[in-house]
Amino acid sequence: MSREKILAAVAKNKPTLTPLPDIQDFGNPYSDLVAQFTSVLTTIGGTVVEVRSWEEIQQYVQTHFAGRRMVTNLAPLADMAQQSWLTSDPHSLDDVGLAILQGQFAVAENSAVWVTEAEMGQRVTPFIAETLALVIQKSAILPKMHHAYAQIGAAEYGFGAFIAGPSKTADIEQSLVLGAHGPKSMVAFLID
Repeated sequence: MSREKILAAVAKNKPTLTPLPDIQDFGNPYSDLVAQFTSVLTTIGGTVVEVRSWEEIQQYVQTHFAGRRMVTNLAPLADMAQQSWLTSDPHSLDDVGLAILQGQFAVAENSAVWVTEAEMGQRVTPFIAETLALVIQKSAILPKMHHAYAQIGAAEYGFGAFIAGPSKTADIEQSLVLGAHGPKSMVAFLID
């Protein structure tokens, strides 16, 4: 069956859209959202760096990631990382040591950060870099996934993902592998 026939059949049999269900407001059980986010992310292998300015992010990156290929689409960090990658072949990103991207918001409950293709530059970016760094406004940390669901439910985007910590997998023999299908490490820059 040709691609066109398959897509036509899918379009013809597409279910009608239904409104999102109302969800219960579970409130905020955390007295300090930043502390909860930090606790969870560090427990699952990530690093949290609280900063007051973009200059502090630059200093941290220069200290910890010197010599690595860096990419970003964030204007305040443009002078320290490559910019041409945004229009290059995604396969050319296979040697990125550090990708610095913006997170729309984060969730204290599980340290997940919401990133859409608008922030990714290229869809592959947060998954192919050796280290992923996400910049998140402290004021954009939500208590629970229920709050995140309410925030993204009616939004328009082509692709988005919740990213929480470095990629990891373990087998039945309890052998943990970091970076199996994504970054080996993750840094969250929490900025005021």
